[in-house]
Formats: sequence, C-alpha cells, structure tokens
Amino acid sequence: MAENILQACVSNPKDLGSLVEYSEDSVVSKTVINKPVGTVTLFAFDKGQSLSEHTSPYDALVQVIDGTAMLTINGKDVEVKAGQLIIMPGGVPHSVNAEEKFKMVLIMIRS
Repeated sequence: MAENILQACVSNPKDLGSLVEYSEDSVVSKTVINKPVGTVTLFAFDKGQSLSEHTSPYDALVQVIDGTAMLTINGKDVEVKAGQLIIMPGGVPHSVNAEEKFKMVLIMIRS
C-alpha cells in the first residue's frame, strides 16, 4: 500500500487529506515513505480516538491537516489544529487524543 501512495505522489501533486480516509471509531494510518533513514505516515482519527502514551527514540514532526487534537508531550497538554505543526522530541513520552475528527502527517527522521 505504501508503494501505491508513494507512486501516486511522484511528480504528481496530491491533497494530503484525500490520501487517508476517516473510519468510524478507528485510527487509520497509511505509510507514504518507509526508508532506513525515516518514515512519513498519514493518520486519520475519528472523534474520541487516541494513541496511548508511548516514546520513540527519534524526534517526530506532526503536521496537522484537518481537525483538532490534544497532544500530551512529557505530561503537558498541547492543542493542535489544522495548519499547525509541532515536534515531539525523541525519548519523551507522548500521546494523541482526537477532540474531533483529525488528520495528521507524522514525519520521523532516524539518526
């Protein structure tokens, strides 16, 4: 599937929001790029859905493309909305809670 999305975007502009669809009571993720140096993943969260607290060894850049969510980063709640980006530092606990339907791009560079 990742290869299909990647190929669809090569030299062909796409609207990010159209590449991942909402699913009732679910979190949907679609990998766009998965390389040894990093990943690009699209997520669509239905209202009320979440990713529980976890850590990653690498910094993660989140670009919000639709809706609003509450990120908790190292115990601090931060509201994010469409058009904003935020970095979740590597090694720091974080979670994602969709206050409404919410789409994001997660970019992780491995170092």
